[in-house]
Amino acid sequence: VMDVGCISVTIPSMLVRLLVHKRTIPYGDCLTQLFFFHLLVGVDCFLLTAMAYDRFLAICRPLTYSTRMNHTIQRILVATSWACAFSNALTHTVAISTLHFCGPNVINHFYCDLPQLFQLSCSSTQLNELLLFGVGFIMAGTPMALIFTSYMHVAAAVLRIRSAEGRKKAFSTCSSHLTVVAIFYGAGIFNYMRLGSTKLSDKDKAIGIFNTVINP
Repeated sequence: VMDVGCISVTIPSMLVRLLVHKRTIPYGDCLTQLFFFHLLVGVDCFLLTAMAYDRFLAICRPLTYSTRMNHTIQRILVATSWACAFSNALTHTVAISTLHFCGPNVINHFYCDLPQLFQLSCSSTQLNELLLFGVGFIMAGTPMALIFTSYMHVAAAVLRIRSAEGRKKAFSTCSSHLTVVAIFYGAGIFNYMRLGSTKLSDKDKAIGIFNTVINP
């Protein structure tokens, strides 16, 4: 459902604009797209962390897995993911709505996102960029640290398995998750953690495809 949501927020509107040759988006729609994109990507961010914790329990604590990952804990993890992602998306949407746009308002992207909107603003975006770095560290840095810690324990536990078949089975359950984590955070760091360092270009649109299409 999360992956369908991430695609639905950006791709259909882009295809419609291409088909009808009307490549404009109202200001309100742009902010709405920005909000829902960051909401869904934020939930994805925390769910990937929860999945890493799930694999840690399954491989490193198999005897206590059913009690440590029961339905109540699963609901708490999902609810926390939605709450944190909602706060992040709302914060950025409100912050971007305080900026003034004097034109030309040509977004060099196929959906509305923070770095491209910062480029169009005729008012100072310094506070917005600091907010993006600060919240980004919480939203991405903490989950990355937790995922890395989980997989360090998983790797140590798998290497202690004597049979090659057992090690292969354990690693195979983690490979798809690790691939998504690498693409997800790699694209995110490229998009949001280099503001002001380089001029936004067509490369950003190519990287954007990873989070909106390839990753889901």
